[in-house]
Amino acid sequence: MRIGLLSDTHSHLDSAILRHLDVCDEIWHAGDIGLSSVTDQLSALKPLRAVFGNIDDASIRQQFPENLHFHCEGVNVFITHIGGYPGKYPTRIRKEIIEHRPQLFICGHSHILKVMPDKQHHLLHINPGAAGHHGFHLIRTLVRFHIDEGKIHQLEVIELGKRGTIG
Repeated sequence: MRIGLLSDTHSHLDSAILRHLDVCDEIWHAGDIGLSSVTDQLSALKPLRAVFGNIDDASIRQQFPENLHFHCEGVNVFITHIGGYPGKYPTRIRKEIIEHRPQLFICGHSHILKVMPDKQHHLLHINPGAAGHHGFHLIRTLVRFHIDEGKIHQLEVIELGKRGTIG
């Protein structure tokens, strides 16, 4: 299964984002969606899994959970918006990781692209950076990868252009 992963759209979705996600089997959004039109367009394109973020209003929070735990092609996945990173997880996240033992932990919030192993918890941590224009990041990003037979592979970082430019 080919996954398109993004976060922190902050109500922005453009043709560059849609073009890169069109080849995916599923789209995962790690919060700070903004307007529901973003998730409407994404779910019209491909099956969507998403969590709400700290900027999301009550309507988004009613549609999507804070934490999402599921299995995909033999991989236990945990997605939330504010998650920290290996060695710096908030207490709430550390408890979720210990309880659910994901092999893949995904979060957003920081607008900082990170892909790194967490050797202590035996998982891969991914923050896809920010695909929107709001924030301090310089380059908008998303991530694509494959999951099959319990393996995560062919990870690609996609640069969508500078913040403030439309793709």
